[in-house]
Amino acid sequence: MKTILITLTCLILTGSLMAQNPQIVTSGTITFEKRVNLHTVAKQEIGTNPSPLSQQMYEAYKKSAPQFATMQSTLIFNNNKSLFTPIEPTTPIPNFSGNPINKQFNTVYTDMTTSSNIAQKEIYGDLFLVKDSIRKMTWRLTDETQDVAGYTCRRANGLILDSVYVVAFYTDKIWMSGGPESFAGLPGMILKVAIPHENVSWTATKVTVENIPPAKIVPPKKGSVVNNKQLIDKLKVAMKNWGSVGPYEMKIYLL
Repeated sequence: MKTILITLTCLILTGSLMAQNPQIVTSGTITFEKRVNLHTVAKQEIGTNPSPLSQQMYEAYKKSAPQFATMQSTLIFNNNKSLFTPIEPTTPIPNFSGNPINKQFNTVYTDMTTSSNIAQKEIYGDLFLVKDSIRKMTWRLTDETQDVAGYTCRRANGLILDSVYVVAFYTDKIWMSGGPESFAGLPGMILKVAIPHENVSWTATKVTVENIPPAKIVPPKKGSVVNNKQLIDKLKVAMKNWGSVGPYEMKIYLL
């Protein structure tokens, strides 16, 4: 096992691999499914010692909402650029206390050649355009493998936001060092990523190898332009009187 940081090393490794193996996929569309355990998320929200009213609300929610919610998204890519786009669900996802983990609010453009990332985020009705460098993550590779969407993927464990534990499975048969949402930094495409503590995962259900015209992979343009630090500062001000809810929801919006 070894530690890998987001650097140009990933581009060098995958570039060398592509030159040696013409079967490496360089362009296509990946369909992802986001899966959330609604009941467990709601249980975490009311805490270990809930009030009678909170417990009553939780029990009513369990009866009315399915245990799991699934949401679809697509990732189109060509060489070193990609665009991740959520698909609006056909039926509303039952939400407990407006938890943002049950939503899809990010459209994410990634350019590995410039190590840049543009994410359009809808937060409490406001639209932000977050322009910054690709998020740095520390990954630790393992020997465990799993089949995802027809590809043998290798497991990597990582940390984001200093303390959030992430499990990812990536394939070196797809050229780009990217993945769903803003997850990236492994020597190949991430086809599955899970955040166990938050009871959420993104899994590729289909990979379509096709030529995606570069003109289709364009960054979102609408929203108030900020970088990551500026967005965090704005959220801290907005949530300063939210108690423990503030840090939790901020973390979800920054995943």
